[in-house]
Amino acid sequence: MTISLIAAQFLSGLTTAMFLFLIASGLSLVFGVMRVLNFAHGSFYMIGAYMAWQVVTWLQPTGGAFWIAALAAGVSVAILGGIVERLLLRHLYGVEELYQLLFTYALVLILGDAAKFTWGTDQLSVHRPPVLDGSFQWLGTTVPYYNLFIILLGPAIAIVGGLILSRSSAGRLLRAAAFDREMVGALGANVGMLYTGMFVVSSFLAGLAGALITPIESVVPGMDVQIIVDAFIVVVIGGLGSFWGTFWGAMIYGQTLSFGILAFPQLSVFAVFALMAVVLIVRPWGLMGRPIR
Repeated sequence: MTISLIAAQFLSGLTTAMFLFLIASGLSLVFGVMRVLNFAHGSFYMIGAYMAWQVVTWLQPTGGAFWIAALAAGVSVAILGGIVERLLLRHLYGVEELYQLLFTYALVLILGDAAKFTWGTDQLSVHRPPVLDGSFQWLGTTVPYYNLFIILLGPAIAIVGGLILSRSSAGRLLRAAAFDREMVGALGANVGMLYTGMFVVSSFLAGLAGALITPIESVVPGMDVQIIVDAFIVVVIGGLGSFWGTFWGAMIYGQTLSFGILAFPQLSVFAVFALMAVVLIVRPWGLMGRPIR
């Protein structure tokens, strides 16, 4: 157990945590405001990854192709999310949560088959942007510049998102709608547009995370199912509907998984689920969530 090994596992856990935060933050916000468990959130992440690969393929000779592709993937998935919310999901707000979950799971199947039909089943990958292609040494371990970028991007989005939720008028409306959407509507706010905007932002974060993962992991069908399980674990640990709870839940998940691999390689995944079970027993509403009465 050397300093360099501990540093390597710590940075690996941070990278995993920030990717999961990008995905799980949108999932948690949608539940907190709209009370919808969006199982298709992982499919939006997968579509974002495929869209990034497609745009990079089209713009291969162009400088800055990766950044254009990441932005295009996020915007494309945001538009897709807005269409899904306006045309389909909106009709299910007044029904039981089970029907919403079944509907979003149906979207998982539809979007998964659509991705296979469009891009096939081969593994696809994207090169890192040239400006972040190198690495540096820290405490005896090699740190890729791209991983450092992801590690810094997560807290930046968390701070900006936290300020928007706490300081802006839109953020105050979102927090009010999370407590009593009927009262917010009675006071004259357009709750429908508020929900659409929330779902669009959530979808954008999922698509952006999918685009940013392409230089690190292969783009394959089925990547949506695994990531949505991890994202649900994060929001359960942090607290469903809690933005900062999702951030710290992702941090705990990333470090537990990373050091679990180091200490108990064959039980690392079990350690994460065991942690979730303990949190559910001690605080069923999550570390920073609030009880739903």
